[in-house]
Amino acid sequence: MSELTRLSATGMAEQVRRKKVSPVELVEAHLARIERLNPKLNAFISLDSERALKAARAAETQVARGAELGPLHGVPISIKSSLEVAGLSYEAGTKLRAGCKGAADAPLVQRLKAAGAIVLGTTNTPEVLMAWETDNLLYGRTNSPWDLARTPGGSSGGEAAAIASGCSAAGIGSDGGGSIRVPAHFSGICGLKPTPGRISIAGHFPPSGGPFTRLGVVGPMARTVADLQLMFQATAGPDPADIASAPVPLRPVSDSEARKLRIGYFEDDGRTPVTPETRAAVQAAAATLRDQAFEVVPFRPEGLEKARRLWWRFFGVAGGMLLGPMLAGHEAELSPLLTEFRGWVAAEPPLTDGQLLAAWLESDQVRAEILSQMEQFPILLCPVCAVPAFRHREREWPVNGSTVRYLDAMSYSAWFNLLGFPGASVPVGRSPEGLPIGVQVVGRAWEEESVLAVAAAVEREFGFKEPAMEWAR
Repeated sequence: MSELTRLSATGMAEQVRRKKVSPVELVEAHLARIERLNPKLNAFISLDSERALKAARAAETQVARGAELGPLHGVPISIKSSLEVAGLSYEAGTKLRAGCKGAADAPLVQRLKAAGAIVLGTTNTPEVLMAWETDNLLYGRTNSPWDLARTPGGSSGGEAAAIASGCSAAGIGSDGGGSIRVPAHFSGICGLKPTPGRISIAGHFPPSGGPFTRLGVVGPMARTVADLQLMFQATAGPDPADIASAPVPLRPVSDSEARKLRIGYFEDDGRTPVTPETRAAVQAAAATLRDQAFEVVPFRPEGLEKARRLWWRFFGVAGGMLLGPMLAGHEAELSPLLTEFRGWVAAEPPLTDGQLLAAWLESDQVRAEILSQMEQFPILLCPVCAVPAFRHREREWPVNGSTVRYLDAMSYSAWFNLLGFPGASVPVGRSPEGLPIGVQVVGRAWEEESVLAVAAAVEREFGFKEPAMEWAR
Protein backbone atom coordinates (compact mmCIF):
# COMPACT_ATOMS: atom_id res chain seq x y z
CA MET A 1 0.00 0.00 0.00
CA SER A 2 1.02 3.63 -0.31
CA GLU A 3 1.78 5.35 2.98
CA LEU A 4 -1.56 7.19 2.89
CA THR A 5 -3.73 4.17 2.09
CA ARG A 6 -1.87 2.17 4.75
CA LEU A 7 -3.18 4.46 7.51
CA SER A 8 -6.17 3.38 9.56
CA ALA A 9 -9.36 5.42 9.25
CA THR A 10 -8.70 6.74 12.74
CA GLY A 11 -5.16 7.69 11.72
CA MET A 12 -6.39 9.42 8.57
CA ALA A 13 -8.88 11.53 10.52
CA GLU A 14 -6.21 12.47 13.04
CA GLN A 15 -3.74 13.47 10.30
CA VAL A 16 -6.42 15.63 8.66
CA ARG A 17 -7.20 17.37 11.95
CA ARG A 18 -3.50 18.07 12.49
CA LYS A 19 -3.16 19.33 8.89
CA LYS A 20 -0.50 16.69 8.18
CA VAL A 21 -2.46 15.37 5.20
CA SER A 22 -5.33 16.81 3.19
CA PRO A 23 -8.64 15.13 2.32
CA VAL A 24 -7.80 15.66 -1.36
CA GLU A 25 -4.54 13.75 -0.97
CA LEU A 26 -6.36 10.91 0.75
CA VAL A 27 -9.07 10.63 -1.89
CA GLU A 28 -6.56 10.88 -4.76
CA ALA A 29 -4.40 8.16 -3.20
CA HIS A 30 -7.39 5.82 -2.85
CA LEU A 31 -8.67 6.52 -6.35
CA ALA A 32 -5.23 5.74 -7.76
CA ARG A 33 -5.13 2.49 -5.81
CA ILE A 34 -8.60 1.53 -7.02
CA GLU A 35 -7.55 2.22 -10.60
CA ARG A 36 -4.54 -0.06 -10.19
CA LEU A 37 -6.07 -2.95 -8.22
CA ASN A 38 -9.79 -3.06 -8.96
CA PRO A 39 -9.46 -4.57 -12.47
CA LYS A 40 -8.28 -7.81 -10.81
CA LEU A 41 -10.18 -7.58 -7.53
CA ASN A 42 -13.52 -6.38 -8.92
CA ALA A 43 -14.45 -4.97 -5.52
CA PHE A 44 -15.98 -1.65 -6.64
CA ILE A 45 -18.85 -1.74 -9.11
CA SER A 46 -19.75 1.96 -8.92
CA LEU A 47 -17.26 4.79 -8.47
CA ASP A 48 -17.93 8.54 -8.37
CA SER A 49 -14.47 10.08 -8.54
CA GLU A 50 -15.71 13.54 -9.47
CA ARG A 51 -18.12 13.79 -6.56
CA ALA A 52 -15.59 12.30 -4.12
CA LEU A 53 -12.96 14.85 -5.16
CA LYS A 54 -15.49 17.67 -4.90
CA ALA A 55 -16.34 16.53 -1.36
CA ALA A 56 -12.62 16.30 -0.55
CA ARG A 57 -11.99 19.87 -1.73
CA ALA A 58 -14.90 21.09 0.38
CA ALA A 59 -13.52 19.16 3.36
CA GLU A 60 -10.09 20.72 2.81
CA THR A 61 -11.63 24.20 2.81
CA GLN A 62 -13.29 23.47 6.16
CA VAL A 63 -9.92 22.45 7.62
CA ALA A 64 -8.28 25.64 6.32
CA ARG A 65 -11.07 27.77 7.83
CA GLY A 66 -10.69 26.13 11.23
CA ALA A 67 -14.25 24.80 11.13
CA GLU A 68 -15.44 22.17 13.56
CA LEU A 69 -14.58 18.78 12.04
CA GLY A 70 -16.45 15.51 12.32
CA PRO A 71 -14.76 12.36 13.64
CA LEU A 72 -14.37 10.95 10.09
CA HIS A 73 -13.52 14.23 8.36
CA GLY A 74 -11.85 13.54 5.02
CA VAL A 75 -11.78 9.73 5.39
CA PRO A 76 -12.52 7.85 2.12
CA ILE A 77 -14.99 4.99 2.62
CA SER A 78 -17.07 2.54 0.58
CA ILE A 79 -20.63 1.22 0.87
CA LYS A 80 -22.05 -2.19 -0.03
CA SER A 81 -24.27 -1.85 -3.12
CA SER A 82 -27.29 -3.19 -1.24
CA LEU A 83 -27.47 0.17 0.57
CA GLU A 84 -28.83 3.29 -1.03
CA VAL A 85 -26.32 6.01 -1.88
CA ALA A 86 -27.61 8.89 -3.99
CA GLY A 87 -26.50 8.53 -7.60
CA LEU A 88 -24.57 5.26 -7.13
CA SER A 89 -25.39 1.70 -8.18
CA TYR A 90 -27.94 0.13 -5.85
CA GLU A 91 -28.65 -3.19 -7.54
CA ALA A 92 -27.72 -5.78 -4.87
CA GLY A 93 -26.09 -7.84 -7.60
CA THR A 94 -29.21 -8.79 -9.54
CA LYS A 95 -30.05 -8.24 -13.20
CA LEU A 96 -33.64 -7.70 -12.08
CA ARG A 97 -32.48 -4.32 -10.71
CA ALA A 98 -29.94 -3.54 -13.44
CA GLY A 99 -29.30 0.19 -13.71
CA CYS A 100 -30.94 1.00 -10.38
CA LYS A 101 -29.24 3.94 -8.67
CA GLY A 102 -29.88 5.43 -5.28
CA ALA A 103 -32.37 8.28 -5.25
CA ALA A 104 -31.18 9.47 -1.82
CA ASP A 105 -28.69 8.52 0.87
CA ALA A 106 -29.78 5.87 3.38
CA PRO A 107 -29.92 7.26 6.96
CA LEU A 108 -26.63 5.64 7.95
CA VAL A 109 -24.93 7.09 4.84
CA GLN A 110 -26.27 10.50 5.83
CA ARG A 111 -24.74 10.02 9.28
CA LEU A 112 -21.38 9.01 7.86
CA LYS A 113 -21.28 12.05 5.57
CA ALA A 114 -22.31 14.28 8.49
CA ALA A 115 -19.32 12.84 10.38
CA GLY A 116 -17.10 13.96 7.48
CA ALA A 117 -16.60 10.67 5.61
CA ILE A 118 -16.25 10.79 1.83
CA VAL A 119 -17.97 8.00 -0.11
CA LEU A 120 -15.81 6.70 -2.97
CA GLY A 121 -18.33 4.24 -4.40
CA THR A 122 -20.35 1.09 -3.88
CA THR A 123 -19.08 -2.49 -3.82
CA ASN A 124 -20.00 -5.86 -5.28
CA THR A 125 -22.33 -8.48 -3.75
CA PRO A 126 -23.74 -11.87 -4.71
CA GLU A 127 -27.21 -11.72 -6.22
CA VAL A 128 -29.71 -10.44 -3.61
CA LEU A 129 -27.00 -11.26 -1.04
CA MET A 130 -27.74 -14.99 -0.84
CA ALA A 131 -24.21 -16.43 -0.71
CA TRP A 132 -20.98 -16.38 1.30
CA GLU A 133 -19.01 -15.61 -1.84
CA THR A 134 -19.40 -12.72 -4.23
CA ASP A 135 -20.30 -13.31 -7.88
CA ASN A 136 -23.22 -12.25 -10.08
CA LEU A 137 -24.26 -11.91 -13.71
CA LEU A 138 -24.15 -8.10 -13.60
CA TYR A 139 -20.56 -7.49 -12.55
CA GLY A 140 -18.93 -10.89 -12.20
CA ARG A 141 -16.75 -12.31 -9.48
CA THR A 142 -14.88 -10.50 -6.72
CA ASN A 143 -11.48 -11.96 -5.83
CA SER A 144 -9.57 -12.03 -2.57
CA PRO A 145 -6.54 -9.73 -2.33
CA TRP A 146 -4.80 -12.60 -0.53
CA ASP A 147 -5.25 -15.00 -3.46
CA LEU A 148 -7.19 -14.17 -6.61
CA ALA A 149 -8.26 -17.81 -6.90
CA ARG A 150 -10.18 -17.49 -3.63
CA THR A 151 -13.25 -15.58 -2.51
CA PRO A 152 -13.16 -12.63 -0.10
CA GLY A 153 -16.49 -13.96 1.18
CA GLY A 154 -20.05 -12.76 0.91
CA SER A 155 -22.32 -11.19 0.88
CA SER A 156 -20.19 -8.15 1.83
CA GLY A 157 -17.31 -9.51 -0.25
CA GLY A 158 -16.72 -6.39 -2.30
CA GLU A 159 -16.41 -4.37 0.91
CA ALA A 160 -13.97 -6.84 2.45
CA ALA A 161 -11.75 -6.92 -0.65
CA ALA A 162 -11.77 -3.11 -0.97
CA ILE A 163 -10.80 -2.56 2.67
CA ALA A 164 -8.21 -5.35 2.94
CA SER A 165 -6.45 -4.15 -0.22
CA GLY A 166 -6.31 -0.50 0.90
CA CYS A 167 -8.75 0.71 -1.75
CA SER A 168 -11.03 1.97 1.03
CA ALA A 169 -10.28 2.99 4.59
CA ALA A 170 -13.48 1.48 5.97
CA GLY A 171 -17.02 0.73 4.90
CA ILE A 172 -20.48 -0.59 5.58
CA GLY A 173 -21.68 -4.15 5.00
CA SER A 174 -24.84 -6.05 5.92
CA ASP A 175 -25.28 -9.37 7.69
CA GLY A 176 -28.19 -11.83 7.79
CA GLY A 177 -26.15 -14.99 8.38
CA GLY A 178 -22.50 -13.98 8.66
CA SER A 179 -22.26 -11.60 5.69
CA ILE A 180 -20.08 -9.07 7.55
CA ARG A 181 -18.16 -11.42 9.83
CA VAL A 182 -17.33 -14.17 7.30
CA PRO A 183 -15.86 -11.76 4.69
CA ALA A 184 -13.92 -10.03 7.48
CA HIS A 185 -12.56 -13.43 8.58
CA PHE A 186 -11.74 -14.49 5.01
CA SER A 187 -10.05 -11.17 4.23
CA GLY A 188 -8.11 -10.51 7.44
CA ILE A 189 -10.00 -7.40 8.53
CA CYS A 190 -12.46 -6.54 11.33
CA GLY A 191 -16.24 -6.47 11.09
CA LEU A 192 -19.10 -5.79 13.49
CA LYS A 193 -22.59 -7.28 13.29
CA PRO A 194 -24.64 -5.09 15.65
CA THR A 195 -27.91 -5.81 17.41
CA PRO A 196 -30.87 -5.27 15.05
CA GLY A 197 -32.02 -1.68 15.45
CA ARG A 198 -28.74 -0.31 16.83
CA ILE A 199 -27.79 1.03 13.36
CA SER A 200 -30.61 1.92 10.98
CA ILE A 201 -31.12 -0.58 8.17
CA ALA A 202 -33.49 1.75 6.30
CA GLY A 203 -32.48 2.03 2.64
CA HIS A 204 -31.25 -1.55 2.40
CA PHE A 205 -32.35 -3.97 -0.33
CA PRO A 206 -33.76 -6.50 0.23
CA PRO A 207 -35.64 -4.63 2.95
CA SER A 208 -35.62 -5.97 6.50
CA GLY A 209 -39.09 -7.04 7.56
CA GLY A 210 -40.99 -10.01 8.96
CA PRO A 211 -38.57 -12.77 10.01
CA PHE A 212 -35.64 -10.72 8.70
CA THR A 213 -36.22 -7.95 11.25
CA ARG A 214 -34.11 -9.87 13.76
CA LEU A 215 -31.77 -11.55 11.29
CA GLY A 216 -30.66 -8.69 9.06
CA VAL A 217 -28.44 -5.81 10.14
CA VAL A 218 -25.97 -3.32 8.70
CA GLY A 219 -22.61 -2.63 10.30
CA PRO A 220 -19.05 -1.36 9.91
CA MET A 221 -16.05 -3.10 8.38
CA ALA A 222 -12.47 -1.82 8.76
CA ARG A 223 -8.87 -2.84 9.27
CA THR A 224 -8.81 -2.09 13.02
CA VAL A 225 -11.19 -2.36 15.95
CA ALA A 226 -10.66 1.34 16.70
CA ASP A 227 -12.01 2.06 13.23
CA LEU A 228 -15.03 -0.16 13.88
CA GLN A 229 -15.65 1.85 17.04
CA LEU A 230 -15.36 5.13 15.14
CA MET A 231 -17.76 3.97 12.41
CA PHE A 232 -20.15 2.50 14.98
CA GLN A 233 -20.28 5.72 16.97
CA ALA A 234 -20.94 7.71 13.80
CA THR A 235 -23.84 5.52 12.66
CA ALA A 236 -25.52 4.15 15.81
CA GLY A 237 -28.74 5.72 17.02
CA PRO A 238 -32.50 5.49 16.69
CA ASP A 239 -34.25 6.02 13.36
CA PRO A 240 -38.04 5.99 12.92
CA ALA A 241 -37.58 4.44 9.46
CA ASP A 242 -36.17 1.27 11.07
CA ILE A 243 -38.92 -0.70 12.83
CA ALA A 244 -36.36 -2.47 15.08
CA SER A 245 -34.81 0.82 16.19
CA ALA A 246 -34.46 1.62 19.87
CA PRO A 247 -33.08 4.72 21.65
CA VAL A 248 -30.01 3.01 23.11
CA PRO A 249 -27.34 5.59 24.01
CA LEU A 250 -23.65 5.06 23.36
CA ARG A 251 -22.01 3.65 26.49
CA PRO A 252 -18.20 3.50 26.25
CA VAL A 253 -16.62 0.56 28.09
CA SER A 254 -13.20 1.17 29.62
CA ASP A 255 -10.43 -1.43 29.78
CA SER A 256 -11.01 -1.88 33.51
CA GLU A 257 -14.75 -2.38 32.98
CA ALA A 258 -14.10 -4.85 30.15
CA ARG A 259 -11.87 -6.96 32.38
CA LYS A 260 -14.81 -7.55 34.71
CA LEU A 261 -16.64 -9.38 31.89
CA ARG A 262 -16.38 -13.14 32.28
CA ILE A 263 -15.59 -14.76 28.91
CA GLY A 264 -16.62 -18.24 27.80
CA TYR A 265 -14.82 -19.74 24.82
CA PHE A 266 -15.26 -22.80 22.62
CA GLU A 267 -13.24 -24.01 19.66
CA ASP A 268 -16.03 -25.98 17.97
CA ASP A 269 -19.74 -26.65 18.36
CA GLY A 270 -19.51 -30.42 18.70
CA ARG A 271 -21.24 -30.87 15.33
CA THR A 272 -19.16 -29.23 12.61
CA PRO A 273 -15.37 -29.66 12.94
CA VAL A 274 -13.07 -26.69 12.36
CA THR A 275 -9.57 -26.65 10.89
CA PRO A 276 -6.69 -27.06 13.37
CA GLU A 277 -5.61 -23.47 12.67
CA THR A 278 -9.10 -22.18 13.45
CA ARG A 279 -9.02 -24.04 16.76
CA ALA A 280 -5.55 -22.65 17.48
CA ALA A 281 -6.72 -19.10 16.71
CA VAL A 282 -9.50 -19.30 19.31
CA GLN A 283 -7.06 -20.73 21.85
CA ALA A 284 -4.56 -17.96 21.09
CA ALA A 285 -7.22 -15.28 21.52
CA ALA A 286 -8.26 -16.82 24.84
CA ALA A 287 -4.62 -16.91 25.97
CA THR A 288 -3.94 -13.26 25.19
CA LEU A 289 -7.08 -12.24 27.07
CA ARG A 290 -5.93 -14.24 30.11
CA ASP A 291 -2.55 -12.53 29.87
CA GLN A 292 -4.41 -9.21 30.07
CA ALA A 293 -6.16 -10.26 33.31
CA PHE A 294 -9.48 -11.30 31.78
CA GLU A 295 -11.23 -14.33 33.23
CA VAL A 296 -11.57 -16.77 30.32
CA VAL A 297 -13.23 -20.14 30.88
CA PRO A 298 -14.08 -23.02 28.50
CA PHE A 299 -17.82 -22.80 27.91
CA ARG A 300 -20.15 -23.71 25.07
CA PRO A 301 -23.79 -22.63 25.48
CA GLU A 302 -26.52 -25.20 25.03
CA GLY A 303 -29.04 -24.52 22.30
CA LEU A 304 -26.73 -23.64 19.39
CA GLU A 305 -27.99 -26.51 17.24
CA LYS A 306 -31.59 -25.36 17.75
CA ALA A 307 -30.49 -21.87 16.75
CA ARG A 308 -28.86 -23.20 13.57
CA ARG A 309 -31.98 -25.09 12.48
CA LEU A 310 -34.27 -22.16 13.26
CA TRP A 311 -32.00 -19.71 11.46
CA TRP A 312 -32.32 -21.77 8.27
CA ARG A 313 -36.10 -21.89 8.67
CA PHE A 314 -36.18 -18.10 8.61
CA PHE A 315 -33.24 -17.17 6.37
CA GLY A 316 -33.48 -20.10 3.98
CA VAL A 317 -37.07 -21.34 3.80
CA ALA A 318 -38.93 -18.13 4.71
CA GLY A 319 -36.36 -16.04 2.83
CA GLY A 320 -36.92 -18.12 -0.28
CA MET A 321 -40.66 -17.64 0.09
CA LEU A 322 -40.26 -13.86 0.37
CA LEU A 323 -37.99 -13.66 -2.68
CA GLY A 324 -40.15 -16.05 -4.71
CA PRO A 325 -42.58 -13.52 -6.21
CA MET A 326 -39.75 -11.22 -7.35
CA LEU A 327 -37.80 -14.07 -8.97
CA ALA A 328 -40.71 -15.99 -10.51
CA GLY A 329 -40.52 -16.08 -14.30
CA HIS A 330 -36.94 -14.77 -14.35
CA GLU A 331 -35.12 -18.06 -13.85
CA ALA A 332 -32.96 -17.59 -16.98
CA GLU A 333 -31.67 -14.28 -15.60
CA LEU A 334 -30.57 -15.59 -12.20
CA SER A 335 -26.96 -16.20 -11.24
CA PRO A 336 -25.67 -19.73 -10.52
CA LEU A 337 -25.22 -18.80 -6.84
CA LEU A 338 -28.83 -17.72 -6.44
CA THR A 339 -30.05 -20.72 -8.43
CA GLU A 340 -28.08 -22.93 -6.05
CA PHE A 341 -29.64 -21.23 -3.02
CA ARG A 342 -33.12 -21.67 -4.47
CA GLY A 343 -32.39 -25.36 -4.97
CA TRP A 344 -31.61 -25.79 -1.28
CA VAL A 345 -34.80 -23.96 -0.39
CA ALA A 346 -36.86 -26.06 -2.81
CA ALA A 347 -35.66 -29.22 -1.07
CA GLU A 348 -37.89 -28.28 1.87
CA PRO A 349 -41.64 -27.59 1.79
CA PRO A 350 -42.78 -24.00 2.30
CA LEU A 351 -43.68 -23.05 5.85
CA THR A 352 -47.33 -23.03 6.81
CA ASP A 353 -48.69 -20.23 9.01
CA GLY A 354 -48.61 -22.60 11.97
CA GLN A 355 -45.03 -23.70 11.29
CA LEU A 356 -43.85 -20.11 10.99
CA LEU A 357 -45.52 -19.19 14.26
CA ALA A 358 -44.05 -22.25 15.98
CA ALA A 359 -40.57 -21.39 14.70
CA TRP A 360 -40.97 -17.81 15.91
CA LEU A 361 -41.99 -18.95 19.39
CA GLU A 362 -39.20 -21.51 19.56
CA SER A 363 -36.61 -18.95 18.51
CA ASP A 364 -37.68 -16.69 21.39
CA GLN A 365 -37.39 -19.64 23.76
CA VAL A 366 -33.89 -20.53 22.52
CA ARG A 367 -32.84 -16.91 22.81
CA ALA A 368 -34.09 -16.76 26.40
CA GLU A 369 -32.27 -20.00 27.27
CA ILE A 370 -28.95 -18.79 25.86
CA LEU A 371 -29.31 -15.34 27.43
CA SER A 372 -29.84 -17.07 30.78
CA GLN A 373 -26.55 -18.94 30.32
CA MET A 374 -24.80 -15.71 29.35
CA GLU A 375 -25.58 -14.24 32.75
CA GLN A 376 -22.41 -16.07 33.78
CA PHE A 377 -20.58 -15.44 30.50
CA PRO A 378 -21.66 -12.11 28.96
CA ILE A 379 -18.97 -12.50 26.29
CA LEU A 380 -18.41 -15.55 24.08
CA LEU A 381 -15.27 -16.29 22.07
CA CYS A 382 -15.54 -18.77 19.18
CA PRO A 383 -14.78 -19.36 15.47
CA VAL A 384 -16.30 -17.18 12.77
CA CYS A 385 -16.37 -20.07 10.30
CA ALA A 386 -15.09 -23.64 10.19
CA VAL A 387 -12.62 -22.94 7.33
CA PRO A 388 -10.54 -20.07 5.92
CA ALA A 389 -11.24 -18.42 2.55
CA PHE A 390 -12.12 -21.09 -0.01
CA ARG A 391 -11.49 -21.31 -3.73
CA HIS A 392 -14.28 -19.96 -5.91
CA ARG A 393 -17.30 -22.28 -6.03
CA GLU A 394 -15.92 -24.85 -3.59
CA ARG A 395 -18.69 -26.35 -1.48
CA GLU A 396 -17.03 -28.85 0.85
CA TRP A 397 -13.70 -29.34 2.59
CA PRO A 398 -11.92 -32.22 4.36
CA VAL A 399 -11.41 -31.34 8.04
CA ASN A 400 -10.06 -33.80 10.61
CA GLY A 401 -11.20 -36.83 8.62
CA SER A 402 -14.69 -35.43 8.05
CA THR A 403 -16.29 -33.52 5.21
CA VAL A 404 -17.48 -30.03 6.12
CA ARG A 405 -20.14 -28.67 3.79
CA TYR A 406 -20.86 -25.07 2.84
CA LEU A 407 -23.92 -24.31 4.97
CA ASP A 408 -22.49 -26.11 7.98
CA ALA A 409 -19.18 -24.21 7.81
CA MET A 410 -21.04 -20.90 8.08
CA SER A 411 -23.27 -21.92 11.01
CA TYR A 412 -20.73 -20.47 13.46
CA SER A 413 -21.90 -16.98 12.45
CA ALA A 414 -25.56 -17.75 11.63
CA TRP A 415 -26.49 -18.67 15.24
CA PHE A 416 -26.07 -15.09 16.33
CA ASN A 417 -28.32 -13.70 13.62
CA LEU A 418 -31.15 -15.90 14.88
CA LEU A 419 -30.38 -14.80 18.45
CA GLY A 420 -29.99 -11.11 17.58
CA PHE A 421 -26.64 -10.83 19.39
CA PRO A 422 -23.83 -8.48 18.37
CA GLY A 423 -20.60 -10.08 17.19
CA ALA A 424 -17.24 -8.89 15.91
CA SER A 425 -14.64 -10.69 13.81
CA VAL A 426 -11.00 -9.94 14.62
CA PRO A 427 -8.02 -11.35 12.64
CA VAL A 428 -5.86 -13.65 14.77
CA GLY A 429 -4.31 -16.64 12.96
CA ARG A 430 -3.10 -17.99 9.62
CA SER A 431 -3.83 -21.14 7.64
CA PRO A 432 -1.01 -23.29 6.20
CA GLU A 433 -1.54 -21.39 2.91
CA GLY A 434 -1.04 -18.08 4.72
CA LEU A 435 -4.72 -17.14 4.65
CA PRO A 436 -6.12 -15.08 7.55
CA ILE A 437 -8.27 -16.62 10.26
CA GLY A 438 -10.54 -14.49 12.41
CA VAL A 439 -12.01 -15.10 15.84
CA GLN A 440 -15.52 -14.06 16.82
CA VAL A 441 -16.31 -12.01 19.94
CA VAL A 442 -20.04 -12.14 20.80
CA GLY A 443 -22.09 -10.30 23.41
CA ARG A 444 -25.67 -9.86 24.53
CA ALA A 445 -28.13 -7.67 22.67
CA TRP A 446 -27.39 -3.92 22.81
CA GLU A 447 -23.93 -4.51 24.31
CA GLU A 448 -21.81 -3.67 21.26
CA GLU A 449 -19.49 -1.52 23.37
CA SER A 450 -18.51 -4.54 25.49
CA VAL A 451 -17.94 -6.64 22.35
CA LEU A 452 -15.70 -3.95 20.84
CA ALA A 453 -13.75 -3.51 24.09
CA VAL A 454 -12.93 -7.23 24.25
CA ALA A 455 -12.21 -7.32 20.50
CA ALA A 456 -9.73 -4.47 20.98
CA ALA A 457 -7.98 -6.49 23.69
CA VAL A 458 -7.66 -9.48 21.33
CA GLU A 459 -6.34 -7.19 18.61
CA ARG A 460 -3.48 -5.91 20.79
CA GLU A 461 -1.66 -9.19 20.27
CA PHE A 462 -2.78 -9.86 16.68
CA GLY A 463 -4.73 -7.63 14.29
CA PHE A 464 -4.58 -6.72 10.61
CA LYS A 465 -1.62 -7.79 8.51
CA GLU A 466 -1.34 -6.42 5.01
CA PRO A 467 -1.78 -9.07 2.27
CA ALA A 468 1.33 -9.47 0.11
CA MET A 469 -0.65 -9.12 -3.14
CA GLU A 470 2.19 -10.40 -5.31
CA TRP A 471 -0.30 -10.50 -8.19
CA ALA A 472 -0.33 -6.68 -8.16
CA ARG A 473 3.42 -6.23 -8.65
